[in-house]
Amino acid sequence: MADGSITKRCGCRQNGRRLGAQCPKLRRGNGWNPHHGTWRYQLELPLDAGHGRRQLRRTGFDTREAAAAERDHARALLDLAGRDEIQRRRIADLLQACKPQQPLPDRDHVARRIRADVPVDTRLTLGEYLAEWITNRVRLAPATRRSYQDHISKYWTPHLGQVALQELTAAHIESVFATIEARNDEIRAAKASPVKEIREAVKGIRTVGDASQQRILATLRKALNDARRLYHHKLVDHNPAESVELASGRPPRPRLWTDAAVNRWRRTRQRPSPVMVWTPVQAGQFLDFAEAEDPELYALFDVAIHRGPRRGELCGLHDYDVDLEAAAITITGQRTSVGYQVIEKGVKSAAGDRIIDLGDETVTSLRRYLFRRAAWKVVAGDTWADSDIFFVRQRDGQPWHPETVTGRFDRLVERSGLPPVRFHDLRHIAATLMLAAGASIKEIQDTLGHSSYKMTADIYTSVLAELKKTTAEATIKLIPRRNRPKAA
Repeated sequence: MADGSITKRCGCRQNGRRLGAQCPKLRRGNGWNPHHGTWRYQLELPLDAGHGRRQLRRTGFDTREAAAAERDHARALLDLAGRDEIQRRRIADLLQACKPQQPLPDRDHVARRIRADVPVDTRLTLGEYLAEWITNRVRLAPATRRSYQDHISKYWTPHLGQVALQELTAAHIESVFATIEARNDEIRAAKASPVKEIREAVKGIRTVGDASQQRILATLRKALNDARRLYHHKLVDHNPAESVELASGRPPRPRLWTDAAVNRWRRTRQRPSPVMVWTPVQAGQFLDFAEAEDPELYALFDVAIHRGPRRGELCGLHDYDVDLEAAAITITGQRTSVGYQVIEKGVKSAAGDRIIDLGDETVTSLRRYLFRRAAWKVVAGDTWADSDIFFVRQRDGQPWHPETVTGRFDRLVERSGLPPVRFHDLRHIAATLMLAAGASIKEIQDTLGHSSYKMTADIYTSVLAELKKTTAEATIKLIPRRNRPKAA
């Protein structure tokens, strides 16, 4: 019995009693009848935790060879534990937990868990694993950690947290993105609703775009790769996230706020693209408005629009980074926020460490800002914070919180009556101004701190085409005509 026994039985009954192995139809001559009954095996297992005897009984095999093969597979699994009685008992627990018709655990998978010193009978859920995984990722950048945590808490744990890690499939993962898209459809429908209350209910709520969905999937893919590859995990044999295909997630190309686009926005409040940029005329209108309405931050907006540093780069600019005699600023780091907590870090890439030349008007704007800042310091007296940050608050000299800068900008744009753009879009506006002035793509790449020429060219191809069209229209209007031909 230690090696296990193999028998053949059927479900026939006589006088209400199951015949089992005694059914005369099981035999044909001196051999077995291949058309009646099924094969089964029985294997003695290690004693359970209470030292009780137990057996593995599995039935439903078409041939004796199939029953013998699975019996031998079960014996091979038990042999993996060697003389470790605790591990043998755990493997026996794993075998007993298998439901009828469910395949026995893969030998290589069990062997890896034993080598990794992971209990073989553990049913680890995806939610439990992800919680452990993010806790042990101690060398992540703060922004990356926050992104991973958001994806886990908002999408993976709520939807798939109770699924066993080893049972996770691509279909499970795809169902999460189907749910995301369904929610996107609800938000878009609500925003387009003629009912004000419905529109107000989703005000400020954004859809989850293709690029965001790619990042959500990338978080799970990274976690599962670690589960598969790292020595102290090795919990899964494959990564189902690698089989999931989503839309490319390429960033939307910037579009220009042409007259036609503005008119459509005023009628429908819909943007032609998530990324919109002002024309040079519109940018000038905003700067005029900001200079009158928000002199405290006007100089920062001036630099952002004309030269395109990132928000964090502007908020982290030090006094020693600004050389007005040389008409240049040096970008070496960022002051940004993660979950509203301000952190200082280096630039995004080697290309981000750069010197940006300034125009005469921007230099004049910064000189005026320094003059005002000196006056603010006198008024604030002892409450003034002597930091070496260049752009600071008027009331106390403290550095700006990046989110506050964005909030002030958004309110200014809304009050100005101009079509909406995001603060980050000021980088695209700076590129548009440079394109209009005849700058090369290489020059724009260097000024904005992009890591590759191709990325800069891909982003601004559409803007350049629209800008040329706008310029052509403006050129036509410069020529006076008695009877100007109407557009067909």
